[in-house]
Amino acid sequence: MVVVLGIDPGTAHTGYGVVLARGRTLAALDGGVLYTGSDDPLELRLAQIHEHVCDLIERHEPEAVAVEDLFFGQNARSAFAVGQARGAVMLAAGQAGIPCHSYTPQAVKQAVCGHGRAEKAQVQRMVGALLALDEPPEPDHAADALAVAICHANGAALREVLA
Repeated sequence: MVVVLGIDPGTAHTGYGVVLARGRTLAALDGGVLYTGSDDPLELRLAQIHEHVCDLIERHEPEAVAVEDLFFGQNARSAFAVGQARGAVMLAAGQAGIPCHSYTPQAVKQAVCGHGRAEKAQVQRMVGALLALDEPPEPDHAADALAVAICHANGAALREVLA
């Protein structure tokens, strides 16, 4: 049995999802989005993200934190902001002594949908199906965080065998 906290980092919207893996069976324990105020200074937003992740770690006691890696698209400014949010998440994991693993968006989509170029709606539907949810998770940041947790959880059994 493995509990994984998945994070889709961002300074405005940080998605989170907690997945329980028992063998090949997956279940969602929690999921949602932390919204920070766009008018708030960056240091306050990062402190809010850190505090929220610390609360999630304390509440769910995950064995691992899985965080989506940076995607460098057209906007370097947003990439830096995502990197800072990732740092706040990794700090919370490090302070709790929990290993933190990074996965590229393509690796997450491959793990959940079977190919690395899946659209957001397909990721949401597959996450809903894999976790046996009545509806696909909303909003997409929460679905992405659950997908990151699923990506890590699916590889947990293999990592145990290889260890």
